[in-house]
Amino acid sequence: MSLLPDTASFEERVQDCFLAYRGAGVMLSPLDVELVEAWAKLDVPFEVFARGIRLAAEAALWDAARGQGGLRSLRACERQVEVEVKKFLGRTAGRTAEAGRKTDPPQLFRHKKLLAGLRKLAREQPAAAACVGRLIESALSAPPFDLAETSAREERVYAALLRALPFGERLGVLRQAAELAAGSGAISVRARKLARRLHRTAALRRHLALPAFW
Repeated sequence: MSLLPDTASFEERVQDCFLAYRGAGVMLSPLDVELVEAWAKLDVPFEVFARGIRLAAEAALWDAARGQGGLRSLRACERQVEVEVKKFLGRTAGRTAEAGRKTDPPQLFRHKKLLAGLRKLAREQPAAAACVGRLIESALSAPPFDLAETSAREERVYAALLRALPFGERLGVLRQAAELAAGSGAISVRARKLARRLHRTAALRRHLALPAFW
């Protein structure tokens, strides 16, 4: 998710992620900083927080008035982030179900959801079937190693689905993405790339009637 170097701290990665999705601003508020510090104390991968922030950011895109952007503070993401953290912890801390059956680790659970979502898309939209088949046979043939790889795979899936659209539909999705990004302020090149990815995938998911995430 983050385009920062591997040496970046957790706090730097969260700030970079949030400001990119917010589309404006250069720093977090004092209250936001307190929230990030609390998150940093949890034994949870950055990708879990990034997923929650992105879900909140995407929901805010559709709720915001035209040109007014979406998120206003990191605390606006807190509820969605907490949901993602609880789901992650539920699959890692004591991964034994009631009948002694082990649950799937988070990355495998998301991989299975991704496959199920793609197969459903192929059934409901035959035009996407060929693209889905290629993805399942190649990029998704083996389960991911961790959440970082899972997130990267999901991004590649969205990029492939966008390229597979007929030209007119693809152009429409890109235009809508540009409209969603119209309220972005002055942000870094790195953050702009991350924000562009958010807007493209949000517009694509709406166009294909896909869930917010797999």
